[in-house]
Amino acid sequence: MTETELMLKGYGLTTAEMYYHMPDHPHVLNSFIWQDYDLAPDHSRLLTFIDFWRDEIEGKLHSVVYTHRKMISPGEWRNVVGEFTYH
Repeated sequence: MTETELMLKGYGLTTAEMYYHMPDHPHVLNSFIWQDYDLAPDHSRLLTFIDFWRDEIEGKLHSVVYTHRKMISPGEWRNVVGEFTYH
């Protein structure tokens, strides 16, 4: 699906900043930014990525901070056909 189709189906842009321990220096925190279109309040794509991180990435997660912004909803979008020319 395109981004517009996702937004019309209720998806919003979820941005997460993940703080994790560096594998070689466990007392040092680093951050990683992740973005994807996701459905609130379940955030299944974000949770899937966090599970992937825990299973596949060596850096242990310290914390995750996220925001979710619904860009448009079906009631806010309409298809306009026509054009007005003004001088």
